[in-house]
Amino acid sequence: MAISISLVLLLLLLAVLFLRNGGLKPSHAIVCAMLGFFLAGTSMAPTIQEGLTATANVVSGLQP
Repeated sequence: MAISISLVLLLLLLAVLFLRNGGLKPSHAIVCAMLGFFLAGTSMAPTIQEGLTATANVVSGLQP
């Protein structure tokens, strides 16, 4: 759950930065958000979640 919230906050921050810099139009942001919602309802959602969790575990295990 903590990874999901952190990921959502990170993506929200990136979207806001892109909107402010003009690199992302509001219509594009809406389409991306709709894609995310529809993708979450598919059978691929658990696979994507497992992939994100595995990636987070690898990144958290890295030491500088």
